Amino acid sequence: MKELKFGIIGAGNIAASFAKGLSVVSGATLYAVAARSEERAEAFAKSFGAEKFYGSYEALVQDSEVDVVYVATPNSLHKEHSILAMKHKKHVICEKPFASNEKELKEVIEVAKEADVFLMEAMWTRYFPMIKQVKELIKLGTIGEIKLVQGDFGFTGKSKDNIRYNLSLAGGALMDVGIYPVSFASYIYEKQPTHIKAFGDFSDTGVDERNTVIFQYEEGQLAQLTSAINLQTPRNMYILGSKGYIHIPNVWQARKCFVHVNGEEVQHYEVEWVGNGYNYEIEEVIKCIHEGKKESEIMPLTESLSIMNTMDRIRKEMGVVFLAD
Repeated sequence: MKELKFGIIGAGNIAASFAKGLSVVSGATLYAVAARSEERAEAFAKSFGAEKFYGSYEALVQDSEVDVVYVATPNSLHKEHSILAMKHKKHVICEKPFASNEKELKEVIEVAKEADVFLMEAMWTRYFPMIKQVKELIKLGTIGEIKLVQGDFGFTGKSKDNIRYNLSLAGGALMDVGIYPVSFASYIYEKQPTHIKAFGDFSDTGVDERNTVIFQYEEGQLAQLTSAINLQTPRNMYILGSKGYIHIPNVWQARKCFVHVNGEEVQHYEVEWVGNGYNYEIEEVIKCIHEGKKESEIMPLTESLSIMNTMDRIRKEMGVVFLAD
């Protein structure tokens, strides 16, 4: 099979993590990187062994050798840069969240169809072997009918000049890390909530620093999810069913889970972890492209669209408005 050449748009921390993940994947190579300055792009290219570097995003997508573009720019620019790459017939994996709102994502998906290229959201946790294992346990009815999903993702240490605190760049806890538990609930229930309650605590820059959201689904199931950019949380996920529950510790780097079935001994599952975790989403991109697919069955575009709709509803409930809205 042809080795796929990846180009990265953006040269920040998330791009570096992606490049590290790419380095352990067979069938692909980091070929080029583009940043806001040629100096920044050159430094990134030297660090990660990229053959080419560019001081503009346009120059990268015009390179005929680039097969796949990873979009790693701020949230508010995801739509613009995904479309830029696809209009040059590049396959795209875009960092989460896919866009600033549902309307933008619909435009991105329409361009992907017109260009006839592969498009996928880089919801990196979705592709972990442990998360797939948990989904199989649920399908087998191990813990019965799912009644409640609880989870959190929070960290500290970012100053207020970080892009996460910039409302004009679609920052905030919900968009940065809250989308992970929201996406997890979507993965487990495979549907949107019918009712949403959301509560946020806000920075003086206008973004939510902490939030808690509660979902109710059409048959009464619930989800309780918390995220934060100024609070360290346990980062656990619990899936509670009629026969027991599953606990995934440190779910955002999930390597094991504990299955508690009523009246039975606790079962422990663990999977081998390779690379830094970003390699799993890259492997999915490579697999899909070689199979001629235009989207991933693990993270289909319809589900990304559904999740973005849910995110819009949460923001409306909290009163968070972006320039793109």
